[in-house]
Amino acid sequence: MSTVLLDDLADVRAGDKGDALMLSVFPRRPADVDLLVTHLTEDVVARHFGTAVTGPVTRTVLPRLPALVFAIPGVLAGGVTGSTVLDGHGKTLSYHLLTLELTI
Repeated sequence: MSTVLLDDLADVRAGDKGDALMLSVFPRRPADVDLLVTHLTEDVVARHFGTAVTGPVTRTVLPRLPALVFAIPGVLAGGVTGSTVLDGHGKTLSYHLLTLELTI
């Protein structure tokens, strides 16, 4: 087994839906799509964001794009209009996901 940073395999875009952080992961190479589908799971992402997650993380795989879209509830602490955090849209949290080390 070895580890690799998600940043070496993909790009990430962030958005918000209420207090849920939406992260779209785009593999840089077609060869990495299956690797990410296998190793970048809901549980792995939930553990990476820790106690800020207030419910189950969901993942949607879009194979024709290709992309993996994660909905992470609670991370935005109320969302854009209900939170006092500096980044209510969660844009900087895409960089947090890129620091994730995947064991492959």
